[in-house]
Amino acid sequence: MTVVGIPRAMLYYKYFPMWHTFLKELGVEIVISENTNMKTVARGSAHVITDTCLPVKVYMGHVTDLAGKCDYVLIPVLRSIKRKVLNCSLFLALPDMTKAVAPKAPPILEIEFDANRGQRFLYHQIYSLGRNFTLNPLRIRRAALKAWQTHLKYQDIMVQQKLTPREAITALTGIGKDETVPKTTTTSNLSIAVIGHAYMLYDEEVNHNLMKRLRKQKVNILTPEMLTQQQITAGMNSLVKDHYWTAEEEVIGAGGYYLDSGVDGVIAAMAFGCGPDSLMMSLVQRYAAKKQNIPFMCITLEEHTAEAGIVTRLEAFVDMISRKNLEADKLCA
Repeated sequence: MTVVGIPRAMLYYKYFPMWHTFLKELGVEIVISENTNMKTVARGSAHVITDTCLPVKVYMGHVTDLAGKCDYVLIPVLRSIKRKVLNCSLFLALPDMTKAVAPKAPPILEIEFDANRGQRFLYHQIYSLGRNFTLNPLRIRRAALKAWQTHLKYQDIMVQQKLTPREAITALTGIGKDETVPKTTTTSNLSIAVIGHAYMLYDEEVNHNLMKRLRKQKVNILTPEMLTQQQITAGMNSLVKDHYWTAEEEVIGAGGYYLDSGVDGVIAAMAFGCGPDSLMMSLVQRYAAKKQNIPFMCITLEEHTAEAGIVTRLEAFVDMISRKNLEADKLCA
């Protein structure tokens, strides 16, 4: 049986259930890299230049972690999911970059998604990937349809049940059952929106357990994945008319929507050196200050970020919001 490895980084938290279903339907055994740790980051950083952003360094660490554990490693290229909107250039270069800087990595299975090239191109890419495991086009088609249904279900349960991707992946695939997954909802009246890309919000090593620390402070966490596409679009329209980066819609859309809905505060997590994030987070911050007067904090993460600094800032931010709400309640009384 063919064994395909999937790195637990970058697009993993957005599309893993879909990839998992597609490969399983074709009789493929799947192996996932271990959770990110200090060795993962160090190993990935050793393969790329210093100026490379943290998510890519982590990704390279996960790819090299799969060496010797699988026959192939799946590295999809997400060029665009909407017409005239493109993804970060580093996403587009992942397969080529991996070949260049990690020659000991497993052979790469590549599939490209590009809405600008139409459905025919997408179908060709799906069949090209599927032919690595079967020559039956009907079986590939059935696998692709079931994978898409799984993806829609994945999105739906995150919205309906207010789950994070980690929790939803466990619910759909059973992966991560042995890991401690805190409950998303709390009895707290304090609601904080945590915005950013999935690879920044749900990789506990990268963000120093951001979600767990907020839940320990009894905060009700709201994330981009808990919103429908219509809500994301409505929130995006509050901040900007057009956007040109595929991955930034979730940032500005979630930020705009949660600010309009009147959350108690917003925390933005971004990677150091990310140009699109720097611009879009600035838009959300200005909207929070000028239009909504809601507390906003941006946490910039890279491999040298100190955990103590993150803890201190989170505690101070939550304490500030709690005191602000208490004073507001006294005035109302």
